[in-house]
Amino acid sequence: MKSRSAIMTAPGAPLTIDEIDVPDPGPHQVIVKQTASGICASQIHELNLIPEDGCPCVLGHEGVGVVTHVGKDVTHLKEGDWAITTWVPRGGFPGREFIEGVAPIGTTYRDKQIGGPIGTFTEHCLAHDQLAVKIAPELASPESSIIGCAVLTGGGAVLHTAKVRTEESVVVVGAGGIGLCALKMASLLQAYPVIAVDLDDEKLEFARQWGATHTVNASEVDPVKAVWDITGKGADYAFDAVGTVATHEQILEMVRGGGPGANNLGGMAVMIGWPQTEFKLNGEHFVFHQRQYRGSHGSSIPDEDFPMYLRLDSEGKFPLDKLITRSYSLEQMNDALDDLREGRILGRSIVRF
Repeated sequence: MKSRSAIMTAPGAPLTIDEIDVPDPGPHQVIVKQTASGICASQIHELNLIPEDGCPCVLGHEGVGVVTHVGKDVTHLKEGDWAITTWVPRGGFPGREFIEGVAPIGTTYRDKQIGGPIGTFTEHCLAHDQLAVKIAPELASPESSIIGCAVLTGGGAVLHTAKVRTEESVVVVGAGGIGLCALKMASLLQAYPVIAVDLDDEKLEFARQWGATHTVNASEVDPVKAVWDITGKGADYAFDAVGTVATHEQILEMVRGGGPGANNLGGMAVMIGWPQTEFKLNGEHFVFHQRQYRGSHGSSIPDEDFPMYLRLDSEGKFPLDKLITRSYSLEQMNDALDDLREGRILGRSIVRF
């Protein structure tokens, strides 16, 4: 079948709005006729990092829609089911056999293979069945698409990677879609204080609607000193939801120190933004203060966590419709990416099909 898509044809070039060819699904593949796809800052990086030989490519990794075709060995989905398409396998991260089984997916553009396990900037998304998570139809909405990345990444980093507990202090650097999901999860877990750090006052004000009890404009003050002034001892957890050298380095300095002896650990810095290949950390933070530094990469198990995120949305505790502040048509895809690149998006944006 033909599918209208936003196609990356060359590094750094605007996306081409055109049709791709989608084959019948393989044994462990499904086709989801999508109603919406989230737009992630990862796509800004991918536009510059995917090489020429990786094109053509369909970007996007969080979508929602109705299953229209099912491969012969698919057991958890049938035609007519609603599903969230995501980049994290249903049961968590996979072994080698799964990775080898998902690429290439089989779609083509002008007779050239489109690479990658999933691409949601398309009306008809062909994906491995382990990247399509069945959801209740009454909980499906265009906004639920962002559970496939923004929510599972930001919320999962707080809930699963850091395992934040009541009254522990949390700072989130970056009040974009992922950072806001981290703030909301910290708030739901009754962390305190919950500190949002950003460079934009409008985004910081929006962050207060998403659980931030304190805000810091890093363009006006030293964010590390501000966090210490608020907490008095440094934060228990600091999350980098931006992904720059400066933020990679700052989050370790934002967390509290421990000390000598057993079980006297310092705070934890968690990187969830796009990782830079090189940055500097002071080894004294680890040896003398037992501070911890780790990464978090889509820290959710979709089959287990998506129902929870959808329930929290339905109860008004994690209101996805309020996180989505702008929607675009497929033909506006390049405008959407420009708006995201230039910092004009509060929360998260989506493309509707």
